[in-house]
Amino acid sequence: MAEKLPSSGSMPDGQKPGCDTSGLILVHRIFRWLYRELPLLIREVKAGDLERAAIVGDYAKLDFFALHLHHETEDTVLWDRLTTRDPACVAHVDQMKAQHAAVASQLARIEPQLAPWVATADAGLRDTFAGDIEVLRDTLYAHLGQEEDDIMPVAGAVLSQKEWDELEAHTRAALIAHRKELPKDVMSLQVGLLLASVPEAERDEWFRANVPAPIRLLYLLLMKRRYERAMREIYPDRPVPAMV
Repeated sequence: MAEKLPSSGSMPDGQKPGCDTSGLILVHRIFRWLYRELPLLIREVKAGDLERAAIVGDYAKLDFFALHLHHETEDTVLWDRLTTRDPACVAHVDQMKAQHAAVASQLARIEPQLAPWVATADAGLRDTFAGDIEVLRDTLYAHLGQEEDDIMPVAGAVLSQKEWDELEAHTRAALIAHRKELPKDVMSLQVGLLLASVPEAERDEWFRANVPAPIRLLYLLLMKRRYERAMREIYPDRPVPAMV
């Protein structure tokens, strides 16, 4: 269970209400893309193709981890702070919590199916696995849209930028804590997917404005190649589908 941060109805000293929540739109684009693509990739794996099942399975595991982490971050950092700062949004936050619980329940059904399918590349297991992910996809799409409509405007009005930035800090700390369990190129995937979530005409400006200079340099020297290699592994015979 997520350990919630202490909540406070008052603004911390030296901070003022109002923050830029637009980064969450990019994160939501990534999740919509990941869960649109994942069942398609699974269904494309031919029966008995253990090598391809292993590749797709590795990325499926990352997708599940990312969704768990995203929701755990909001549960820990966001909900109590929002309802304390603006009690009028309690009903919307309760809906978010119920939707998180629904997603968690669906992931609990889906995740145990991964290893048996990867081990066998069985067509029946494949189709059940993909079908359950499609149900999760639809649940997730509805949740993300409602969060954008009902939560982001409130957060943007009542939280300080420092408070909002704690979401990213919590995510970063969790990635560090789990680094031994994750692929070495997870940061390359994270930065590459964020860039892909920005419209191409805005991408260079966004990269300069939002990614620290050391990470920009590292991305250009190393991580970009790792990200492109990962995309070629996922999509070996066709272009990577656009996110925006």
